[in-house]
Amino acid sequence: MSTHRLAFEAMQRGILAGTIRTVVVWKLDRLSRRQRDGINLLSDWCESGVRVVAVTQQIDLSGAVGRMVAAVMFGLAEIELDYRRERQAAGIAVAKRKGLYKGRQPGTTKANPTRAKVLSRQGLTVAEIANALAVSQRTVFRYLADAELQG
Repeated sequence: MSTHRLAFEAMQRGILAGTIRTVVVWKLDRLSRRQRDGINLLSDWCESGVRVVAVTQQIDLSGAVGRMVAAVMFGLAEIELDYRRERQAAGIAVAKRKGLYKGRQPGTTKANPTRAKVLSRQGLTVAEIANALAVSQRTVFRYLADAELQG
């Protein structure tokens, strides 16, 4: 699943604990844009007795028919994600040929890499540093690796 989804992770804990019995989503693709992930997630929830409702699609995904419809919807979401990536890559290729796209400029960062190193020295975990800097854990790993290379 996706990276920083703190509320989603809290909801998952509530589902596992049995305190959440119904999940209402705006659209099914807000749960997952990957068919396998979405189906596995719904299967886990349904086996736990959780009712899942998609508001804009007006479907209750708790029954067998609902799960079948969900599988199709997740498949369509995954296809759209792939198409979007293809269109983005094609647009970047055109912009590169025109000299308009140069990619991420060297030295630009989402947060202060030095701060990541300081927090690491203070004993914070990568997840805690990522949360503090509002970046992904992968970005923190990159900051820390770059810091080690620089001395």
